[in-house]
Amino acid sequence: MACCGLKSQTVGEILARQDEIRCASVHLGVVVMAKYLVLFGLTGETMKRFVAKPSDRAAVVQQLAESAGGSIESYYWMFGQYDGAGVFVLPDSHTMAAVSLAATSSGAFTRFETHELIESSDLTAIAERAQGISYQPPGA
Repeated sequence: MACCGLKSQTVGEILARQDEIRCASVHLGVVVMAKYLVLFGLTGETMKRFVAKPSDRAAVVQQLAESAGGSIESYYWMFGQYDGAGVFVLPDSHTMAAVSLAATSSGAFTRFETHELIESSDLTAIAERAQGISYQPPGA
């Protein structure tokens, strides 16, 4: 079945034509959002200021995401090598890069890692696409 000039396709076919689909999505008014896991560590000075003047950081992070056209799916503080994690829902990787630059330029972080998340339902199509790609390891 075709809609608006687009034919029915498998996920694998869609993945192979991402740039063309993005253009069609913009033309059709469809917004495809990506999810990004952010793992962060705060400086000692930032933690000191937070303890001295506690505030709702989730609200601030939500505002940050909204200012870039997205939202926060979840936000946590945690124990371990990172102080916290958040899942951002944003239009694309360039937007996530801009959010990352805005946050890290504040000087509040010792680390700020960003990882794009992939839905488990997409893995089969990704593996099928990988079948057509070859790689020669060094020395082989």
